Amino acid sequence: MEMNQPSRFDAIVVGAGPAGATAALKLAEKGYKVLLLERGRGAGSKQVFGGRVYAELLRRVFGDLKDAPIHRWVKREALMLADGDRLVAVAYWTANSTSFTTYLGQLTSWIVERAVNAGAVFVDEVRVDRLLVRDGRVVGIEAGPDRVEADVVIDAEGVNRLLLERLGLVAKPKPAHVALGVKEVIRLSEKAVTERFGLEDGEGLAWVIVGSVTDYLPGGAFVYTNKDSVSVGLVLHLDAAVRGLRAHVHELVERLRLHPLLRRYWGDGDVVEYSAHLTIESPEFIPKSLVHDGLIVVGDAAGLLLSTGLTVRGVDYAVFSGFLAAEAVDCARKEGGFTRDVLSACYEQPLRRSAVYRDIVRRKRASKLMKDERLFRDAVRFAVKAASTIYELGEETPKLAEALEEAERAARLSKLSLALMLIRLVRGL
Repeated sequence: MEMNQPSRFDAIVVGAGPAGATAALKLAEKGYKVLLLERGRGAGSKQVFGGRVYAELLRRVFGDLKDAPIHRWVKREALMLADGDRLVAVAYWTANSTSFTTYLGQLTSWIVERAVNAGAVFVDEVRVDRLLVRDGRVVGIEAGPDRVEADVVIDAEGVNRLLLERLGLVAKPKPAHVALGVKEVIRLSEKAVTERFGLEDGEGLAWVIVGSVTDYLPGGAFVYTNKDSVSVGLVLHLDAAVRGLRAHVHELVERLRLHPLLRRYWGDGDVVEYSAHLTIESPEFIPKSLVHDGLIVVGDAAGLLLSTGLTVRGVDYAVFSGFLAAEAVDCARKEGGFTRDVLSACYEQPLRRSAVYRDIVRRKRASKLMKDERLFRDAVRFAVKAASTIYELGEETPKLAEALEEAERAARLSKLSLALMLIRLVRGL
């Protein structure tokens, strides 16, 4: 496709996701001549995520979010342990909220529209084939027959880092570093979502479910309430899925949608979207360097995603990295050039000093813990069996100690192994 654009810009941003769109917006607001390229049709068309965004970093970058495409503010959380047709849930309710649900395409389009209004040039349906390199420095991009040059390129291509791989800056992802996410969006009326989940107008909820929903493999399921739909899906650690998955992942999603205790919430709704993508599951996905001569790496391409098993943060980290990249371009121009050393001082070092990066790195233990299959199988079976013994009563009422002992036998767990697992869990999370 002919881009029919000028052959040179101050900056080229590859990928119109949250990171790339934010970088383009902030650069355009500073008066830079910016080209924002997107492989899909329209902003956000190639993006998949669960459905929840944490708001604090977005407020720092965009302001009060009053016109952002927010569906519902999450005020109810639950962690559920599933063993077949039994569930144990730990719930948290609050009158306040630090996160909201949305469709990522809508959020990204909102950012891109602001970028275009600020002067950025946005071109979709363009596949960037490679980064142009001259004398060891990135000087632009090549897309089919088109070559466009710039002082700096911002790589926001996402988890599939083909451009960085071709340049030799990163290796192909290892199965241990990524997971497969699959999601269905089930359409309901706004009233039905509100009433069935027991919500107030504008309230939302987020559920995390582990155990039998993933055949007891590392990973978990999620449920998010949107304005007039429900996002239902699961994430499977790729290495564990390759070793142990017995059913096709689509069957697991359908099993979740039709779960006898959950389908009452959305069973009569229409599935209007099915999507899947790779997501980051390890801090080891972060490249050794986030800059190169003439190049800045942001968002998922930079490995900026945090999954603790209880919460997942990625969109707000992507927005933050796009903002830092725009600040770094301004800094580098003032410091005399877009060399690796200058970009490191202006972008990589501030990012690595930030709370975002520190949180990802200090959760390395949690990342390893989330690969322990005993946690998703034995610990879940223990908790569910203990609960069923306590609550499903016949003539006798067992003591708590008796219920726990029966759960130990059912889960084939000793007191010592259970205690060690709990200690690791608390320390890791």
